[in-house]
Amino acid sequence: MKHLKYLFFPILMVVFATLNSCENIKKSKYITIGMVDGWAEDVAMTHVAKAILDQQGYHAIIQKASTDMILASMNNEDTDLFMGVWLPYTHAKKLAKFPGLVHLGTNYNNGRIGLVVPEYVPVHSIEELNQHQEQFDHRIIGIEKGAGLTTGTDKAIIDYKLDYKQINSSTIAMITELQNAIQRKQWIVVTGWQPHWMFGKMKLKFLDDPKNIFGEAEQIKTYARKNFGKDHPDLAKFFSKVHFDDETMSDLLMKMEQSKNKEATAKEWVENHSELVKLWLDKN
Repeated sequence: MKHLKYLFFPILMVVFATLNSCENIKKSKYITIGMVDGWAEDVAMTHVAKAILDQQGYHAIIQKASTDMILASMNNEDTDLFMGVWLPYTHAKKLAKFPGLVHLGTNYNNGRIGLVVPEYVPVHSIEELNQHQEQFDHRIIGIEKGAGLTTGTDKAIIDYKLDYKQINSSTIAMITELQNAIQRKQWIVVTGWQPHWMFGKMKLKFLDDPKNIFGEAEQIKTYARKNFGKDHPDLAKFFSKVHFDDETMSDLLMKMEQSKNKEATAKEWVENHSELVKLWLDKN
């Protein structure tokens, strides 16, 4: 027993040291940001935030995962924050599972999701799709399963009684198929959202949604783990001020889409928008 007692205390000290180390990491200069790779606006905003944080002496680490995984990780206090929460529609149900997460700020006000077609397609409403099933090959080209937009599209197929099947793969695959169809002037309907660089590179339009399945304008928000504001009050204030208007968002998305080095492009964008960044960093 005496040997066990002497063995117990060193083990206990290691456990306490480990727990203390984990707590110190949360309060350190290491900041973890969740990001959904393939979401143009989330990728762009996250890299801009990383560039600013790195400039301020932090070490920002981007963690790529799905929305569900990021929210769950924040709920476990493992990921610090996520800049890609769409409300009040797209991510409302996902966010409701984690009531402890904290809203820091709104990054963008004019988000929109729905079904999208090239401008040359003479269809203007989701209600018209059943009149043109053959031209669209009974298909709606979607993105990843589990996305809020994917769930909304499944609901639209049911509520509008569409004789269509949603084809899910990835955002990149959807955009590739859209680009190929436009080159051939073919009819295609895809799931889409703004802000996104594809609206700047291709002539596209949203189909009217009279049943309001996809909701009205959405906001893109930043949420953080429960204790982030206590651990990093200055950063919580910074993220509460980060905001992109239509012009700055469009400019950022186009530059990032053309870039082969997102990190370098984000740093350059931050340098070229120093006055805006200065406002975000203002502690008053």
